[in-house]
Formats: sequence, structure tokens, C-alpha cells
Amino acid sequence: MTAKSDFSEEEWKQLLEAPPSAGLVVVASDRGGSIRETFSMAKAYADSHKQPGQSQLLDEIVSAKPEVDRSRFKTQEELKQHCLQNVRDAIALLKQKASADEVEAYRQFVIALVNRVAEARKEGFMGLSGERVSDDERAAIEEVTAALA
Repeated sequence: MTAKSDFSEEEWKQLLEAPPSAGLVVVASDRGGSIRETFSMAKAYADSHKQPGQSQLLDEIVSAKPEVDRSRFKTQEELKQHCLQNVRDAIALLKQKASADEVEAYRQFVIALVNRVAEARKEGFMGLSGERVSDDERAAIEEVTAALA
């Protein structure tokens, strides 16, 4: 079993930054709703924390305060690319140090988180379209999923 102690401080920070980075890709993909979507990220952590046992590593990650990269970006595209790179780097690190089951548990947590973010509010003007996930959010989810591969 892999645990926090198997990672350097910098590596651990990388693992903690990737899930909120993935969520931020979805938040930034569409206008409006960032408060509700950000709250849904916190709820994803809380729910995973209530259901421990997928892996010791994932339990430790969701028990820690989510790390958020405080870098400033000039464009939305720079932000998106940086966040996707955070996700790719975290998965590459896990593939080096963790078991395949632990990597998959982490991957599934991130996918659940981005889906939860996308479903946080109804789309369209004042939510009138009734659609839960916009096309832009779907595209962002696909990009995050590709980064997790």
C-alpha cells in the first residue's frame, strides 16, 4: 500500500493539486456558476472522506485540505493548459509509485469530481434550458479524462 510517507513534500503537493485543478478546468470552461461549482468540489471531497476504503492513498488525499495552485494566468487557455498539466503530472507520479488499483481509485475520484462540478448548476439563461451539463463542460471533462489516461 502506498501512503503519504512514500512521497516527498513536493510530490504530495502535486497529488493534492491535481483534483482541484481538474475541477477548475470545468469551472473555467463555462460562464457563471463558479461559486456553486466550487462548492460542489468541496462536497466531492467530503463525500469521498465519508466513504473511505478505496485505497489508503486516496483516503489520505481526500482527508487533506485540497491544494490550489495560486499561479496567475493571462488567459483562460494558459490556466486550462496549466491545470491539465497538473493532472498529467500527478498521474505520471502515481504510476511510478502506486499500485494500479490506487492509480485507478485516484482517477475515478477525479472523474467523479469533474462530473459533479459540471452538474452543479442548470445551464442556459437563469437555468431555463434545464440542461445539467453544457457542451463546453462536456469538452472540459473529456480533456481531463484524456489527461488522466
